[in-house]
Amino acid sequence: MKILVINGPNINFIGIREPGIYGSRTYEDLIDFIKKTAEEEAIEVSLFQSNHEGAIVDRIQEAYFEKIDGIVINPAAYTHTSVAILDALKAVSIPSVEVHLSDIYSRDEFRHVSYPSLVCIKSVYGKGFEGYREAMLFLRDYLEKKDL
Repeated sequence: MKILVINGPNINFIGIREPGIYGSRTYEDLIDFIKKTAEEEAIEVSLFQSNHEGAIVDRIQEAYFEKIDGIVINPAAYTHTSVAILDALKAVSIPSVEVHLSDIYSRDEFRHVSYPSLVCIKSVYGKGFEGYREAMLFLRDYLEKKDL
């Protein structure tokens, strides 16, 4: 099973950016956590991070041709603004789970809008790094049941 994990703008700055919201663990810590989870669960994982909306759209489209089974996506600020990312997820029809380190519904009101949630099969908010594990395991279970 192949899962692509996509992180959007400023996720590469966790540990630096607003530690009161995102904590002190770094992006490298997050990458290590995701890789360790994938290894423990026998999931093949690819990782991608970009601060650029078009690059994220391109990566989602590439996933289609790579036969990626599922996508875990933290679009970060693009969650609230990007119809392009929503349309890319819809276009590829790859089961996707949206994840956010913080609880977007306990923050600024404008963050309560989530375009990806309109197409994602699940959304995970406010669980920090553990949210990525939950998203990956949910996708694995979903895909295994789908194949039955």
